[in-house]
Amino acid sequence: MDSDRLLTFLVVPDSGGRTRSLRIPYRQLPWVVGAGAFVFVLLVGFVGSWWYLAARAHRTALLEAQVTELLAREERVEALAQTLAEVEAAYARIRDMFGAGTAPATEELWLPPAVGRPSGASNLPEAEQFLPTSWPLTEAGFVTQVLLEGGGTDHPGIDIAVPAGSYVRAAGSGTVADAGEDPIYGSYLVLDHAEGYRTRYAHVSLLLAARGDLVRRNEIIALSGSSGRSTAPHLHFEIFLEGEPVDPLAMVAQP
Repeated sequence: MDSDRLLTFLVVPDSGGRTRSLRIPYRQLPWVVGAGAFVFVLLVGFVGSWWYLAARAHRTALLEAQVTELLAREERVEALAQTLAEVEAAYARIRDMFGAGTAPATEELWLPPAVGRPSGASNLPEAEQFLPTSWPLTEAGFVTQVLLEGGGTDHPGIDIAVPAGSYVRAAGSGTVADAGEDPIYGSYLVLDHAEGYRTRYAHVSLLLAARGDLVRRNEIIALSGSSGRSTAPHLHFEIFLEGEPVDPLAMVAQP
């Protein structure tokens, strides 16, 4: 009878081992095929679900990375906004200062001679004060950078923001030890004073004294500018004692 017929599967190993057979009655074949189809569908569903979950996990990781980047950008934007506010506030102070027309420091003012300066200490009055204690400008300006030492951020002097062409004057009587051009300082002068003091005036636009000239306290020696490594008109002013930097604000008073 057909119900007693069997479907035989032979498994023959390549190595020549024992041959195995599997016999399935024809009446059970639909159940076996159905079970196989069910297992196949489950397997396909499992693989499909795994790929779907893997794709979602990958997308989630990408979204998390984008969120992290956006948060970092937001922090940078906030920092930039704060910096911009500080710069705008400083600019407003400078603008108000320039617009208000600050009064020049006119307690004593010497203009450069029309026919050159004397050379030789005997040409200076005995009562002349040599120590660099005068403000190096005829106006107050705005101190934008103070003296910094150590930590790789040395700044041996102060920066004073003033309009280009402002009068730069000698902080004390002395001799022009050096004057010229420098990639960093731009146009500059160096004065030797009494008791081991030396001053430097940098980033000027015009030199009105030359090496070897004698200058009086408060004598105009240059015009301010933005030469050398500079981003805006200002005067860089330094004081040294025996080669060591001294805080200018400890010796000179801003008007």
